[in-house]
Amino acid sequence: MKTLIPVVTTFLETRTSRQNLLALFKLLGVLALLVSLYSVGFHVLMERENQHFSWITGIYWTLTVMSTLGFGDITFHSDMGRLFSIIVLGTGVVFLLVLLPFTFIEFFYAPWMKAQAASRAPRSLPLSTHRHVIITEHGPVTTILIRMLKKHRYPFFFLVPTVPEALEMHDRDLPVVVGDLSDPETYERVRIDQAALVVTTRSDIINTNVTFSVREINDKIPIIATARSSAARDALELAGVSEILSLDEIMGQALARRVIDAGSCAQIIGRHGELVIAEATGYNTDLVGKSVAECNMRARSGVTVVGVWQQGKLMPPDPKKAIDEHTFFILSGTQQEIDTYNEVFSQIRNENEIDPSVLIIGGSRVGSATARALNEREIAWTIIEKDADRILYPERSFVGDASEFDLLVKAGMHRATTIIITTHDDDTNTFLTIFYRKLRPKAQLISRCTHEANVSRLHRAGADLVLSYADMGANLIFNELKGKENLLLAEGVSVFSTPVPLSLSGMTLAESAVPSHTGCSIVAIESGGHRETEFKPDTLLPENGTLTLIGSVEAEEKFLRMFADQSAAL
Repeated sequence: MKTLIPVVTTFLETRTSRQNLLALFKLLGVLALLVSLYSVGFHVLMERENQHFSWITGIYWTLTVMSTLGFGDITFHSDMGRLFSIIVLGTGVVFLLVLLPFTFIEFFYAPWMKAQAASRAPRSLPLSTHRHVIITEHGPVTTILIRMLKKHRYPFFFLVPTVPEALEMHDRDLPVVVGDLSDPETYERVRIDQAALVVTTRSDIINTNVTFSVREINDKIPIIATARSSAARDALELAGVSEILSLDEIMGQALARRVIDAGSCAQIIGRHGELVIAEATGYNTDLVGKSVAECNMRARSGVTVVGVWQQGKLMPPDPKKAIDEHTFFILSGTQQEIDTYNEVFSQIRNENEIDPSVLIIGGSRVGSATARALNEREIAWTIIEKDADRILYPERSFVGDASEFDLLVKAGMHRATTIIITTHDDDTNTFLTIFYRKLRPKAQLISRCTHEANVSRLHRAGADLVLSYADMGANLIFNELKGKENLLLAEGVSVFSTPVPLSLSGMTLAESAVPSHTGCSIVAIESGGHRETEFKPDTLLPENGTLTLIGSVEAEEKFLRMFADQSAAL
């Protein structure tokens, strides 16, 4: 009965279903009328033949003939009776064998099955639902996001406009609700007043409508929306969005930031309170050839090396590992210490050094954003784009297939110190990475990746650096949700705070061995309202203190598993 009620409710909630059901009842009424008339005709003709039967027998004969089951032991002897039988039989063929089955299936059975399926996709959430995240689309970005939400125990629900889309997600075991994305009542049914965040990553028009509809009934809940154009950003701001994700622009800036340049310094990639996280390279500095320990960065500038990028993964720094020109490492410190690092380890140009030049593959939104970011760094670039309509800088662009050797020569691949692949198709990026690595084995090769699962494959193909579009978007969204409690940087670096675990309380940094056990590095220790960023191996971990750590997302998860006694603050 509990299952039947929602199915009936879903079946009858649309006007079309109600009209179809009424048409079916009318047809059944016509059929009942015909059976009654034919039963009367049966009695009249039988009386003329001096055959006497009951009214029940008349109904029985009529249904037997109309359903073509046969006459049995009741037959007419006259031609008039046989003609009547033919009329009843023909009517039965039309009604019972053609019209009624078709009408029943079309007007009742098929809608009923659809209603039964639709009942699996609820249109509202329980009143007890709270602190949940509402997501309007399932895609590469939200796939990573829901994994983070599950890890941190945030409830989430997908809000989709159509039943087929909802059923597809239901089959994936994803919590889903059906509703009109432009109807404010929809958001009341999903308990918007008790939600923690709304994330909409559909088209610019739908994102604007979602934002406007939510703001009609709730002006406080954070709303994060993606935008693909400046006009969309303006419309979203007017509608009341809290945060606009221009992922193409952010991806372009991140790709450009990774280009090795003789004049580059440590570049800030995030902040956690007063703590600044920056990224630097050993290119053209006196760090090249020295181990991390020999560089003595903390003594010379105050910064701490908290991680080194290896094949797209952040690893704890190995004090004995030598730094080369392609080494990228993560630094932590105050803004003043980062500035000091840039002064002490400033990269000085060599007169014989070749000016950096970048070849960008793909001139769409990400490629154009990368070009603009390179302009800010005064680095020369050219673009290869297959579609002439996408080109924004015709004087520095080449139209054609990026795998054609003659076109690559015209675009200056043989002179490029860095090649950046920005297309949205991961298979194409993998193909081009293999091809370019064979052509230019020593050039810096950076690739964009849409799906996180393909990051390792691009590294195996020969890319020096791979930036995941999905991972970057999910990190930015999660930052908004967590606020000051946690910081996920665009490249998958997690900066988080946690109380000193009971099992580590009173130990020295050396005794705790947190980096070797978890992959996380301690970058700050806070106790009694004082934050310490400079400490030694014999520094004690205070009881009731707070640690700030940095590491990959996987390292953070490992830390939480090992020291779950005081991880609730996360």
